[in-house]
Parts: sequence; structure tokens; C-alpha cells
Amino acid sequence: MHAPCCSRRRFMGVFSGLAAAAALPGCQHVPAVSTEPGAVGAAGAAAVGSRIDVHHHFFSPKWVQAVEKRNALQPVLGFDHFKNWTLDRDIEVLDRDGVEKAYLSVTQPGVWFGDVKESAYLARDLNEHGAGMKEKRKGRYGLFAVLPLPDMDATLREIEYAFDVLKADGVGLLSSYDDKWLGDPSFAPMWKELNRRKAVVYVHATAPGCCSWNYQPGVLPTIVELSSDLARAMVSLVHNGVANATPDVRFIWSHGGGSIWAQRFLVGETVQSLAQEAPLNSRLHHFRRFYYDTAAAADAVHMGILKMIVPHSQILFGSDYPWVEPARIAKGLEQSGFTADELKAIYRTNALKMLARK
Repeated sequence: MHAPCCSRRRFMGVFSGLAAAAALPGCQHVPAVSTEPGAVGAAGAAAVGSRIDVHHHFFSPKWVQAVEKRNALQPVLGFDHFKNWTLDRDIEVLDRDGVEKAYLSVTQPGVWFGDVKESAYLARDLNEHGAGMKEKRKGRYGLFAVLPLPDMDATLREIEYAFDVLKADGVGLLSSYDDKWLGDPSFAPMWKELNRRKAVVYVHATAPGCCSWNYQPGVLPTIVELSSDLARAMVSLVHNGVANATPDVRFIWSHGGGSIWAQRFLVGETVQSLAQEAPLNSRLHHFRRFYYDTAAAADAVHMGILKMIVPHSQILFGSDYPWVEPARIAKGLEQSGFTADELKAIYRTNALKMLARK
């Protein structure tokens, strides 16, 4: 077990990786859209007000301060995304890029820095901040609440508060916490409660302690490690029986599922079953019932692989704003071989159906 994510090196790796999100393969081929107020790219103009973004980050001032304090020794590349973000600017981008509603979630490093009380405090602060955004701009935002994992008592309290008081739309998790992936037995009480509530669970990738900074010199963690950690989380859920035990949880995996499609964990089943229905509770069954967003995967290669495994009904529009703007993802999707009806479903109707189901 490594020390909690609180060293200067770890934080530099996390935020440098985030700043490099636009350099991932899913975004390299897509030209940047204009950031001038009122400028709408072709992809934005094509469907104004028709998109639902399930991968959209937000920041509270107290959370930004907590992160900044841990990086005081040296400036962190990409940190301006946090410091310069405002609600008004966020709404401008939604309007310009044709996004009707964005579901808010925290990004890495989340709220776990090794202190249980601080983690619970920051999770509550972020959740109340997100609920305030929903109230100020009615109909424009949903909230995937932050949970103070790995502390289970605080997590169960926050689930109750987030759903019953703040009326959150789901929860947003990271792929691992302190080198414990989401299928770890210690998280079982959380999964029992989330399944009871038939919750939406959005999972964002992070980098584990081993591999967050300079693991491969010159290669930022966004290039390999985040996608790999997402795959580890997915394998842990299925292999450890959590997926079987949570049939009523609606999982959304960021970044098109990351590198799970390159894992041998699925090879045998997919080769034999691509053209037929997967047996109940098989690995392939679960990977086909999961949902996947398009952030850092909006290109013909990533989407082509995803479409081989899952129906387009399981693909949801996600941008990773403020690192990547929604119109940029839309343009990539429009070059990925989808029909007009499939794009309409990915942009909007898939999310409406999934999020409305109880």
C-alpha cells in the first residue's frame, strides 16, 4: 500500500495528466473549436440544445484551495482550469456547443488526501456547491455526488445526504482509492446501498500510486495509466462479483471504457459471443449492460472497437469539460461512422432513457 495521494510529485502527475487530456488519441485528430463567446463550430450548430453531457467537471472554491495548498512548492501544469473556471463561463460553453444539460462530477484527485475528516468535509462542500449550481441554473445541470471513499462510514452518510437532501442524480467515483479498486470487499456496504437505491454510478479514471508521475519518464499518466486504471476497476467489479450483486446499479464508465478492450480478461468470451446474446452474468453480459461516455474516445478507432462489443444504446455523450469542449467531441463523433439516428441517441436519447429509469 502506498502513502495517500498527498505528495508534491503525485499531485504534479495528476494535474499534468489532466492538462494533457486533449492530447489523447480520442482528441488528436479533432481541430480545436473557437473559444470566443458566441462562436459555434459546425458540430455545435448542428444540434443546438440537443446534447446531454454526462462527463462535465465542476470545482468549488474550497476544493480548489485544498488542492492548491498541496501544490504550493511548484506550479502545476493545467491548474488554471480549476482556478479560472466560473459558472457563467460554463453556461456560455453549454449554450455555444449545443448542450442542454450537463451532469457534474469531480475529477481526480477527488477528495481523498489521507485525512478522513477532510475528505468528508470536501465531499460535502462539493456536493452542496453542485446542488447550488442546479438551483441557480434550473434544468441545466445534474449532479453525480462526490463520496468520501475509502472511509465507509462517511461514504454511507454522504449517500443518504446526497440523495435524500440534495436530490443528487447519482454518484461520481474514481476508479481507485489508495490502491483499492472498486470491487474491493471493503466497499461492499456502499454497493449494497447504491443497488438498493437503483443508483447511477459514474466512474472517472485516475492513476494509482505506482504510476502517477514519471513512471515512464516523459509519458504523462493520461496517456496510459488512467485508461489502465479504469480497466482495473472494471475487472475488479466483474471478477469480484460486485457486478452480479448490483443488477440495479446503472454504471457509466468514462473515456469509452479506457483500455478494457485490450485486456485478455474479455478475449475468450468476445471471440465466441460477438454475434450472439451473452449468457446472464457472464463477463460480456456485464460489459454490455454498462454505459460508456465518449470523452477522449471520440474517433473512428475507439468508437469502432466500442461498437463491436456494445450496442450504440450504451454510448453516452461526454466531453471532459473544461479540458475538452463539447463541440470538439461532437465533431469527432461525426467522423466516427455513426448514422444520424445513432448520433441523436448518443447525444441525447440514450441518457434520457437511462437517467429516467428507476
